[in-house]
Amino acid sequence: MAQAIVIGAGFAGLSCATALAKRGYRVTVLEKNDQPGGRCRMWEQSGFTFDMGPSWYWMPEVFEEYFARYGHKVSDFYELVRLDPSYQVVFGPNDVVPVPAQMTALRALFEQLEPGAGARLDEFLRQAAYKYRVGMGEFVWKPSRSVREFLDPRLVVDAVRLDLLQSMSRHVRKFFKHPHLIKLLEFPVLFLGATPQNTPALYSLMNYADLALGTWYPLGGMYQIVRGMVTVAQENGVEIRCSEAVTQIEVSPKGRATAVITSTGRYEADVVVAGADYHHIEQHVLPAAWRTYDEPYWQSRTMAPSSLLFYLGINRKCERLLHHTLFFDEDFDVHARDIYTSPRWPDRPLFYVSATSKTDPTAAPPDGENLFVLMPVAPGLTDDDDTVRERYYQLLLTRLEAFCGHPIRPHVVVKRSYAHRDFQADYHAFQGNAYGLANTLRQTAILKPALKSARVQNLYFTGQLTVPGPGVPPSLISGEVVAREIARDLPVNAVSARQGHG
Repeated sequence: MAQAIVIGAGFAGLSCATALAKRGYRVTVLEKNDQPGGRCRMWEQSGFTFDMGPSWYWMPEVFEEYFARYGHKVSDFYELVRLDPSYQVVFGPNDVVPVPAQMTALRALFEQLEPGAGARLDEFLRQAAYKYRVGMGEFVWKPSRSVREFLDPRLVVDAVRLDLLQSMSRHVRKFFKHPHLIKLLEFPVLFLGATPQNTPALYSLMNYADLALGTWYPLGGMYQIVRGMVTVAQENGVEIRCSEAVTQIEVSPKGRATAVITSTGRYEADVVVAGADYHHIEQHVLPAAWRTYDEPYWQSRTMAPSSLLFYLGINRKCERLLHHTLFFDEDFDVHARDIYTSPRWPDRPLFYVSATSKTDPTAAPPDGENLFVLMPVAPGLTDDDDTVRERYYQLLLTRLEAFCGHPIRPHVVVKRSYAHRDFQADYHAFQGNAYGLANTLRQTAILKPALKSARVQNLYFTGQLTVPGPGVPPSLISGEVVAREIARDLPVNAVSARQGHG
């Protein structure tokens, strides 16, 4: 059988590995860390369970479609519950807006904040639904290996209707004036890698995913998705080897990857898929003569934000928090500039708190809470040290205690911080980013780093630094897209025949 080596057991790597195995390849996944899942790892301490990475479950149909390809349903692996309210937004001390899951209540909320906004919400979401159908149904499945993929006249028409040349900021303001509504609709793009003024209005599709399709939670945590994917991968014959840090890809003089070297062994390969950080694989694992991109290219890329995270186990209940709480009680534009325009540690940051124990009693001991506190920050900041982290811990907890109306710090029994240096150490994340490559117009589709190496015939890339982009659903799709391209370029029978003549 043709041997495929997949580097990295994140969502994209597991997706690609399983898709290749189903197509007849013998697949081994090599994972640097001691558990699969990539950035969606799980950490347990003193009875508290924390998802270390993704915490928002959007686009539920992508997960259903993924498991259906292998004869399963989501419910085979975890119970999915829809959150209502989906989340709440804190705009000030006595200014908190819960975002209802039901459309009738959501329309009423918009109307209450801005007369006439309820009806305009319907039109806004109608346009966003079209972008979602085309964007998630067609564009994200394009391998973006040639501009010819986008020359279908129907797609050209779609591209116009997708508002690729209008900014998200301008698009939202065509419909709404109230600052709360503007912030509510712009917040999903905060993690895409640019300000709303520099993000294409195409990404109102995320508002459709948020407001129409809903915010969900898999009981047991986001890591249940990983467990389900691992089960499906192993059912299809995938071997997953953890604690196998890849150090080198061997390339023959004819430009074929022949083996992958790890800290413990050597794995021969007919095809190699890098689901680890693209920059790391190209600049540190692949021999210099076989790199497609040089370091100046990478330095010219615009990265999505990093994050300063705190995982906190609390031995009391935290009043007023919901499962998801967004703190937008500081200036959105100022914090965005500190991330994207003039990168620096912010003075007055926005932040976000997830308390999955509000929905899932297994996430914390009785009468306790598990808090995941996230502050988005610029990538590439080099002064990520314990002093900086502690300063923001105190700043964020002061604001969190003021909102909850009671002390929290004296009740912290588990505390762990995580930022740039940890993203780099654990994932080799370029510039310590948390969310991959920014989704700007100049880094879309064929303008992203290519999913196939231009110099190594059988080396492919998947994940958040190539097409279609960052996020859990796009990563699932990325793995499948790469597997389809490999099956087209290097069909199993052809590889096996070459081995037979070898």
